Amino acid sequence: MAERRLVPLALLLALGCAAFLLWNLHAPMGFILSLRATKLAALVVVGAASGAATVLFQTVAGNRLITPGIVGFDALFVFLQTMLVLALGSAGYATLPTLPAFLIETACLAGAGVALFGLLLRRGAGDLIRLVLSGLILGVMLRGLSGFAQRLLEPSEFAVVQQASFASFGAVDRAQLALAGPLLALALLIAWRLSSRLDLALLGRDKAITLGLDFDRLLLGVLALIAVMVAVSTALVGPVAFLGLLAAALAHALLGHPRHAALLPAAAGLGALILVAGQFLFERLLGFESTLAVIVEFLGGLVFLALVLRKAAR
Repeated sequence: MAERRLVPLALLLALGCAAFLLWNLHAPMGFILSLRATKLAALVVVGAASGAATVLFQTVAGNRLITPGIVGFDALFVFLQTMLVLALGSAGYATLPTLPAFLIETACLAGAGVALFGLLLRRGAGDLIRLVLSGLILGVMLRGLSGFAQRLLEPSEFAVVQQASFASFGAVDRAQLALAGPLLALALLIAWRLSSRLDLALLGRDKAITLGLDFDRLLLGVLALIAVMVAVSTALVGPVAFLGLLAAALAHALLGHPRHAALLPAAAGLGALILVAGQFLFERLLGFESTLAVIVEFLGGLVFLALVLRKAAR
């Protein structure tokens, strides 16, 4: 059975986590393990949430070429960081309490996602193309506003915005992680419990309703889960738009079937494995600090192009 392929994936992830924690460990061991464990937990929960959220989004959209990042979450995050630095200055931004700032950013991102999804639902559950197009336009608009605002910043303030605009796992706040971790784990559990309904949703709205599925209600719940997963992950470490697409594509290739009871754990595990293995490679073996997000975006972009070209060739 294809589900058996989850076992070696779980073993690889466990091995990667152990290597990340214990490789070249030296005194003071307790302090170093504490720092590594915090970073590792952030890598795992963000990777898992990104992979699962992308599978959910592709299921309700009926399209394996899209990802939640396409609806403008990353652009909104950058816009929020730019406005905060513009309003408070680099010194004021640096002194913001981390937990309230995290909660505000999460609320803004999740609220924007739910509002956009709510417009979709008022027009009917089948209007997902308009959702994607609206998200693209929103992203372009926010990037334009962010670019204009960044021209008003001092060079030192612009550097702060640039640093905050890319995903970083090196300075994850433990208080934020203590809140984000359980929330993302709960969202993943709820998504997995919906697996059988998601399998029916793949048949299309009309067929699913004929089989007794409340498609519109399921769509509302799934889109809310996606908004929460992406908002919390982005507010915790920053945007990694193509990570979920990379994990979802690898999960489909690994399993060879669309059953969500296995597909969701596979995408979550692969998302976590990509981040853990990548961070281990660049940080422990190569000594780099900020390369991982760039590499993941590059590989995810290549996967996106490959999927588009393969579909166009059919």
